[in-house]
Amino acid sequence: MQKSYLYLCFFFLILMKVNAQEIQAIKGETAYPFLIKDADQDSVVTEKQPIIVFLHGRSLSGTNLDRVKRYGVFYAMNKGQEVPGIIVAPQSRGGWDPDKVIEIVDYVIEHYNADPDRVYVCGMSMGGYGTMDVAGKYPERIAAAVAICGGGSSQYASNLTQVPIWLHHGTADRAVPISESRKIMKAIKKADPDAEVSLNVIRGGTHGSVERLFHDDAIYNWMLKFKKKHKS
Repeated sequence: MQKSYLYLCFFFLILMKVNAQEIQAIKGETAYPFLIKDADQDSVVTEKQPIIVFLHGRSLSGTNLDRVKRYGVFYAMNKGQEVPGIIVAPQSRGGWDPDKVIEIVDYVIEHYNADPDRVYVCGMSMGGYGTMDVAGKYPERIAAAVAICGGGSSQYASNLTQVPIWLHHGTADRAVPISESRKIMKAIKKADPDAEVSLNVIRGGTHGSVERLFHDDAIYNWMLKFKKKHKS
């Protein structure tokens, strides 16, 4: 019994040490403070790494950066989900400014071994809208985007045709109706019928239950299939 207890204590100490080493808080360098986890450094990494940016919903807004771990990519990773690359989670005080998100992307590219052709953005609720705004204003920078239980502005519809987009929305969402995702997808398809945009309709999914998507490989594998092709 005592031996098992010691093993358990040792495991938790190692886990805490790893988490402390891997996740850093960056404050005062960009308009939004953010958490960042660099790519796995257990082996020598020579290839430039993808960047995955997670944009939170309104409930995580504020000035306590640790709040962004309460759901989404970092929360899923804390529960055992493996996500490759450099993971970034900024915090806003309400709403997302795409210029400020791209400022963080530029900071990461400058200070880390990051691949500018593999920048991905994903978000939930308010972060879903923010995801579409970032991809819509900077389509030349974003390789792929995943927006969960959000929506988007039709003013960016034409630009969004340039970015592979996977929308997810639950039919039982009372906070943000699924019509919001359907509306932006329709606008994108109207701008270009061949645009790579799709909507995953989650039957019975509520505004909160769709968070489980961050705990599965599917959205990460899908994003990482894409790489930006810059014109010479």
